Amino acid sequence: MKAYLLAAGFGTRLRPLTDTIPKCLVPIHGRPMLSWWFDLFKKHGVTQVLVNTHYLHEQVRAFIKEYNKKDTGLTVFEAYEPTLLGSGGTILNNRDFVSGEEDFLICYADNLTDTDLSAFTGFHRENGGTLTMALFHTNLPKQCGIAAVDENGLITEFVEKSENPKSDLANAGMYVATQKIFDFLENKAFPVDFGKDVLPSLVGKMYGWNTNSYIIDIGTMENYEKANKEWYL
Repeated sequence: MKAYLLAAGFGTRLRPLTDTIPKCLVPIHGRPMLSWWFDLFKKHGVTQVLVNTHYLHEQVRAFIKEYNKKDTGLTVFEAYEPTLLGSGGTILNNRDFVSGEEDFLICYADNLTDTDLSAFTGFHRENGGTLTMALFHTNLPKQCGIAAVDENGLITEFVEKSENPKSDLANAGMYVATQKIFDFLENKAFPVDFGKDVLPSLVGKMYGWNTNSYIIDIGTMENYEKANKEWYL
């Protein structure tokens, strides 16, 4: 299986830490975030991953180069973006990466998680939607993209940061998608934001998969410090 790992953000909320290091390389227990992601991908049978870069991309490129020297069974590719394309734009611009794949993963690198990607993919294949979104219960629904689902797991509504969220099921920033996703990405002007420009149009065509796994967005100093205390080796 292949995966896109979206990692090109500036990490502004993590300054001054990210003044000199890209967010995807900030250390959790002494290891860069990308390293934890690569371990998770390997564990669940991903053999190729494409990482997009922009801010301080030279550091990420060097890390990928060193990683690929090891015989891990996972090959990492870099997609450098001189101008940010947006999360959806990255996927569309690198469509050839998943050519011939029935389905593939799309993940955000600033989430630290131990999610069972195998179970996630299995659920997706059983239900056959255009896309399956990983969901988790949040106590801060107004700060998240929130999905409402029916009894079969079909997502009947998706709203980014609503003042009146209809559920506490938040977007976990992990998706399994099929080739049909490109029908919803084409003919859009860059940058294309996956959450705002794509997901709302997939309501009724995508499913939600609930995870009780550990997941935290390390994009703020509060969460970053929390993750370093809670994450296990």
